[in-house]
Amino acid sequence: MCIIYECNECSQLLTPCNLEISAGGYNIAADSLGWSPAWPAVPNGQSSLQSLRARWDSPRSLKFQVLPPVNFTVTVSALAEVLLQWKPNPDQEKNDTVKYEVDIMTPKLDPFDTTKTCSTCTVVLHNGFSARIRTLLLYNNSQMESNWVTAKLQAPPGAVETSVTNLSCVIYMAINNTASLHCNWLAGKEAPEDTKYFLFYRYNSYTEECQEYSKDNWKRNIGCRFSNTYIKTSEIDEVVVHINGSSKYTAIKPFEQLFNLNAIEKVNPPRNVTVSFKQNNLLVTWEMPVSFFIKECFEYEFNIYNWKTGYKKTWETKLNSFSLRIDDTCRYSIKIRANRQSWCNEGIWSEWTESVYIGENQPRTSLDSKAYMVLIALIVFVCSMALLIAIICRKYHLWRRLFPPIPTPQNSIKNLFVNKSYQRARTFTSETETEIGSCIEDLGSYVEDLSSDVLEDSCNSCNL
Repeated sequence: MCIIYECNECSQLLTPCNLEISAGGYNIAADSLGWSPAWPAVPNGQSSLQSLRARWDSPRSLKFQVLPPVNFTVTVSALAEVLLQWKPNPDQEKNDTVKYEVDIMTPKLDPFDTTKTCSTCTVVLHNGFSARIRTLLLYNNSQMESNWVTAKLQAPPGAVETSVTNLSCVIYMAINNTASLHCNWLAGKEAPEDTKYFLFYRYNSYTEECQEYSKDNWKRNIGCRFSNTYIKTSEIDEVVVHINGSSKYTAIKPFEQLFNLNAIEKVNPPRNVTVSFKQNNLLVTWEMPVSFFIKECFEYEFNIYNWKTGYKKTWETKLNSFSLRIDDTCRYSIKIRANRQSWCNEGIWSEWTESVYIGENQPRTSLDSKAYMVLIALIVFVCSMALLIAIICRKYHLWRRLFPPIPTPQNSIKNLFVNKSYQRARTFTSETETEIGSCIEDLGSYVEDLSSDVLEDSCNSCNL
């Protein structure tokens, strides 16, 4: 029911007067009735009041004044998470059709509706945050809105271009269904050399700081590895990565980024690749990767290389097998990798499987190559040790101590004749023995003179 407050009579062109109407507990201002600034002249035979009543008979022309919420606040509740709270306007009549429209304005416009008086929002906060809210009222099949109410959070302090850049993260799912998180980034252009970056990740209500960093030439942290996390890639959710820093020269600006779990998961490679070859027909089969997803989610890339001609080609397939006609006089290497299809939360392509070889003149397998490298390393080690021992022995004269030289006998010719003559002289008489002894002495002196002459001649020839 509308209570009409009459205005004073106006002239040919009527303008709204100080008109207030009470309807169902809602106050309606004159300028909210939807009329134009100037009203047309009143038709003949009608009073101005009758004309006004004719216009008010249409409920669509009425726009009730809807009051905005009160006590709208925004607080940080976790890493990259804000809590929005408000209360209904106490002057607003309670109605079951009341709800609220919330606009997240930073970093981009993201509207949503709710019937509750609080809401949480996951959003990056390193550039500040702002949001606005208004009341929505459904009355007589028409929706009416209140004015906006805004709340803001200031950006955290920090010098320009000191925050990290090029942040990228990858999730690896192990066979035991545990997920590891690997992140890399670059230091800010204006970050001092003594800057220390610290990384945190938040998944649902769990937050953890990195303990295993990789560093750049200035010993600044530029990478992090979590070997085991609470992340579950089977859920469609986001992971928050927050990196802040410290320096004694300037304030380091923090940086946050949200990652979709499935988008940054590096898919495991296919398993159990088998190859069969019959009458020039090649058949390759494999099993789906270790994953929570069903096998229909996956797609594969099949790569084959001809070692004889150097021809290489890659095919895409959604099946777990691939057949091809090849030349049996050539040798081939085959490898496969996997990813999820776009309709099944596409991730990052897996690593290629180990190459499988088929055909003539097959190259060394990876095991043969490893054994060959071990053999080469062993030979190099033995040669190095032998050379080292030889150098040590030469330096400390150990070889002469271990193997001393054998002394050479002197006057070997004279001793030889003496020994033979002595044995023959034992069979003769003493007189003969005396003669033989004198002969031997003469012979010995002759031999000595002969040897001395030879030595002198050799010396003279050397001097020449």
